Parts: sequence; structure tokens; C-alpha cells
Amino acid sequence: MSSEQLSLIFSFVFVGSVFISSVSQILLKKSANKTYESTLKEYLNPLVIIAYGMFFCSMLITMYCYRFVDVSAGPILESAGYIFVAVLGAVFLKERFTAKKLIGMLVLLAGIALFSLGGYLPF
Repeated sequence: MSSEQLSLIFSFVFVGSVFISSVSQILLKKSANKTYESTLKEYLNPLVIIAYGMFFCSMLITMYCYRFVDVSAGPILESAGYIFVAVLGAVFLKERFTAKKLIGMLVLLAGIALFSLGGYLPF
């Protein structure tokens, strides 16, 4: 398999890792919205433990992906997390999806698209 093919495959794996991280953020927010009897129960409940486990797995996947993905592409791929969190928050937490959020996501997507074009831009 060529270097370019590996880079493309692991870019998708990288974005999958960002999605896992976004889901874990939603789980933490769900846990934070609950009231607990004690501080210990607040931090040692299944949602929090699963969320931090997902964060850890996401970090391991991301670090492995950096073996194949250009370091300059990492932050661009990570920015997809903002979109994932906004959409997941609207679906699972019933958060409002404002015009500002939509404009921000469109600007983010445009930036990702411009970066993806890389050397293909005429300027």
C-alpha cells in the first residue's frame, strides 16, 4: 500500500477517533446535568468512567494515526470535533442549534475543505 493511501485511510481513522472523543464529551455533559448524593458518586459513576475510557482510547488511536497522518493535518482533522459535538448536543441534549453555530460550522467545513485541497489551489 502506498504512503498516500495509508495517509488517507488513517485520516479517516483519525476522524473516527475525534468522533469517539465527541461522544465521550456528550456522556460527560449528561453526567454533569445530574444531581448526586456525594462528590464520590459524581465522579465514580458509569457515565463518567465510560466517557474517560473513551477519551483514553481516542487518544491512543490518535497517537497511532500520527504515524501515518501529517502532523500539520492533525489540528484540521481535530476541528471536526466541534461539528460532532454541536450535532450530538442538539440530538441528545436538546441544545439549541443557532444560526451562529451553523455559520461557524460552515466556516469550519470551508477551512477543512481548503486545507484538504492543499497544493491544488491556484494561489
